[in-house]
Amino acid sequence: MKEQIDFYQHKLAYEMDPADLFEAFNNGENVIAVDARQSYGYEKEHIPTAINLPHREMTEENTRHLDRSKIYVCYCDGIGCNASTRGALKMAKLGFQVRELIGGIEWWKFDGYATEGEVPAEGAAIKCAC
Repeated sequence: MKEQIDFYQHKLAYEMDPADLFEAFNNGENVIAVDARQSYGYEKEHIPTAINLPHREMTEENTRHLDRSKIYVCYCDGIGCNASTRGALKMAKLGFQVRELIGGIEWWKFDGYATEGEVPAEGAAIKCAC
């Protein structure tokens, strides 16, 4: 039983679902969403307040300006995309606190949250000034 409890606690230390991220934003928690997809995906649609840092372009140099006291929540399209996993791995190797958003932007929208970009989706809006 202890092994199973440890497994789930360990898993939750590295993942976050859309409802958790939405709540974290609205509670003013120390999180930043990172769209790890290529820039055209971000420009088309992204989670409000998210920064775009494609996983293929993550380096020590272009992440130097980021606040290492924050928790960075990497996301991508969803289950058929591994950009969030690749981004989370690279950011962890660079010394950042990282989590991966379960389900990506597709599950963010599925859970009823708004997006921004060229083709935004309507939904519940983040209420904080993140």
